Amino acid sequence: MLEDRFYMRDSRDHGQWSTSVILVVANTSVFALQLIFQLMSDPNPSPIERYFALNPVDWTGWIYQLFTFQFLHGGPLHLILNCAMLYIFGRPVEQALGRTDFLKFYLVSGALGGLLQVACSWVFPHHFGMLSVVGASVGVFALIAAFAALNWEQSITTLVAFIIPVTMKAKYLILVMGILAVLGMLERNSPVANAAHLGGLLAGLGYIRLLVQADRTLFDWRRFRHSRPEQELVEVRRTKRSFWQKPQPSPSEDLPPAEFISREVDPILDKISAHGIQSLTDRERKVLEAARAKMAKR
Repeated sequence: MLEDRFYMRDSRDHGQWSTSVILVVANTSVFALQLIFQLMSDPNPSPIERYFALNPVDWTGWIYQLFTFQFLHGGPLHLILNCAMLYIFGRPVEQALGRTDFLKFYLVSGALGGLLQVACSWVFPHHFGMLSVVGASVGVFALIAAFAALNWEQSITTLVAFIIPVTMKAKYLILVMGILAVLGMLERNSPVANAAHLGGLLAGLGYIRLLVQADRTLFDWRRFRHSRPEQELVEVRRTKRSFWQKPQPSPSEDLPPAEFISREVDPILDKISAHGIQSLTDRERKVLEAARAKMAKR
C-alpha cells in the first residue's frame, strides 16, 4: 500500500536516521577520538591524525586516507561548520539520490577532491605546500553542487559569513563557490585546501549532470530543456474534443482506491526507488501529490 513506501511518508513517521545524520554523528565521534588521542600522546600530530589524515608526503600506498581524512577536523569550529552544511544540504540530496547512492556519492566526491589537492601539492609543492588535509568540507562542497544542480533555477538564500543574507538562483551558487575556490588556490601556502574544495564541487556537479541528468547538457545556464520528451510510465489517453464539450474524466479517476494505487502510483514509486525522485516527470509528480491528498482526507 501507499503508506508502506518510505518516500510517501513524513520523515517524522519513521525512526530510521538519515545517512546525513549518521555522517554528522560519525564526524562528531571521530573528533572526540581525536581529542582523546591528543591528550594521551605527546607527539604532534597525534597518531590518529598522522595515519588517517591525507598527507601528500606519506600518502603513496595509503589509499584509505582518501576516505578517512573526511572524518577528521582541525578544531571545534571546523567541525560545527562542516556538520551544519552537511545536515542542511545533505538531507535534500539524499532524498533525491537514495541512501546508498548518496553515501557512495559523498565519499567518492570527497576522495576525488582530496586527490586533486594531493596532485596540486605534488606538482606545485612550493605554492600549495605539503600540509595534511582533514575535514568533511570536500564532501560538503560536492553536496552543495549536487543540490544546486538538482534545483538549478530555484532561488535560495544563503548567509555570507553566516551574517549577511544573500538570495540567488542555485546555479549561481556553484559559480560563486567555484570562483572563491579558484581565488583561494592562487594564495601561496594557504591553510585551506581550496583545490580539494574545487575538486569536490566539480565532482558533485559532474555526477548529477552526467549520471543523474544524463539527458541535459553539463553547463546549460538557461532553464532546462529536454532534448527528447520523457517517457511516462502510465499511459494517458488523449482524445480530441470540441470546445463546447465537457472534459471527460480520466479512466483512472473511476478506479477503486486500491486499484488506482496499484496501477497509477506503484509504478511511479518503483521509479523513485530505482532512479531517485528527480527522475519523475511533471505528470508523475502530480499523480503523487493527488495520491498524498487522498491519503490525508481519509
